[in-house]
Amino acid sequence: MEDMTERRTPLLEKVYFEGCPGCKQDRKKAASSGIPYTEFFYVWIVTLCTALPISSLFPFIYFMIRDLHVAQKEEDIGFYAGFVGASFMLGRALTSLLWGIIADQHGRKPVIAISLVAVIVFNTLFGLSTTYWMAITTRFLLGSLNGLLGPIKAYSIEVCREEHQALGLSLVTTAWGIGLIIGPAIGGFFAQPAEKYPEIFSQDSLFGRFPYFLPCLCISVFAAAVFIASLWLPETVHKHDSYKLGDATIEHMESSPFSSDVKGYVDECEKQDSHPKKSLFKNWPLMSSVIVYCIFSLHDMAYTEIFSLWAVSDKSYGGLSFSSQDVGEILAISGLGLLVYQLLVYPSAEKLLGPIKLMRAAAALSIPLLAAYPFMAKLSGLLLTLIVNCASLMKNVLSVSIIIGLFILQNNAVSQEQRGAANGIAMTAMSLFKAIAPAVGGAIFSWAQKRQRAFFFPGDQMVFFLLLIIELIGFIFCFKPFLAQPRK
Repeated sequence: MEDMTERRTPLLEKVYFEGCPGCKQDRKKAASSGIPYTEFFYVWIVTLCTALPISSLFPFIYFMIRDLHVAQKEEDIGFYAGFVGASFMLGRALTSLLWGIIADQHGRKPVIAISLVAVIVFNTLFGLSTTYWMAITTRFLLGSLNGLLGPIKAYSIEVCREEHQALGLSLVTTAWGIGLIIGPAIGGFFAQPAEKYPEIFSQDSLFGRFPYFLPCLCISVFAAAVFIASLWLPETVHKHDSYKLGDATIEHMESSPFSSDVKGYVDECEKQDSHPKKSLFKNWPLMSSVIVYCIFSLHDMAYTEIFSLWAVSDKSYGGLSFSSQDVGEILAISGLGLLVYQLLVYPSAEKLLGPIKLMRAAAALSIPLLAAYPFMAKLSGLLLTLIVNCASLMKNVLSVSIIIGLFILQNNAVSQEQRGAANGIAMTAMSLFKAIAPAVGGAIFSWAQKRQRAFFFPGDQMVFFLLLIIELIGFIFCFKPFLAQPRK
């Protein structure tokens, strides 16, 4: 009898269904305890690809709006630029939940493929925009069809064992953060190539007539290569339509001494499938982390646009008088530093403090850092370049540390069958806040430049003061009783 129990336990603990891609991936994870480097590489490049076009326009959007002749005054450029940035996030907000549900029902891989195709098509068309409304429309469609971030977060922890899930989510956040930095670097280096590199590009060439096409084309070509590579992605969603076990059907197992246990397992699967799932909106650990995520996302998106606008605006308006290439260099250095931080520093810091304490520390350090930004405009030369580079790197490192902790909370708050929808909810809410951020941020930046002699926080000091307030609110919400941690 004791022998029988020992023989029956592994059968009940590990049941894999033939033809189910999720079971195939689970079997692979059970057979190997190591880090799945191949799957993690796919996760990294796919996330990087979809992040690149989001902020690649910020270094040149100021000049693009100027060239489209939609702004009546120079001070109004920031106002119109904000709506171009907001259109992407508005499109993503309207469709993120739908993409999450599709990913849960039909798999992560189809959503990933559709998102990559959207990057190839609509990012290219944005670079060819000849009117303000064409720019807004192509960005809106790019956001609507780019539903990848939610499913890829779920995917990153489904391709690995539990002990590697923090690393998987860290890779998503790292790739996303680096994409949001390298994207502007590409925009800064390759926008207006006929002006920057006249020995290579003439004014009569395609890139001379469409000065903002080259950075978009570079990203689209990379997206095409990643799309081809994504065809080899393994699927992780379970599909148990026929309830097959190994090479034998349940009917064939009826003659087995363990047939009652196998059929009991299948009955339990069917019973679970028929039960209504708990509403995600009543899951407070999930919803509280989503709210905090939205606050920091609002801040990060507003900061990303305002930093680029502030850096390229004239010193007479409180800016730094940098060129788009200068901004690209700063953001490229920040991207390289962020990669080094993720590979060498973050794993040790996360083990020492845990993701939640590290998130709180990063939010606290961001507050005095933001307060120092307006005073950088009083510097010049090498000292200014050095200080701005250090501040940009530090700000991005702190932001990534915050977002990783929130990703871990969100994905541990739900089971796999609801993970796509949960990330869809997070993406929808976050995208709404990120849609607000560029529009409001651009409008506030434009307004601030008109009040250079105001008594209360004159000029750009007001912009960074408001960013500081948002960061402070996020920091307060990182603590109990508001932020609830999921139970194991």
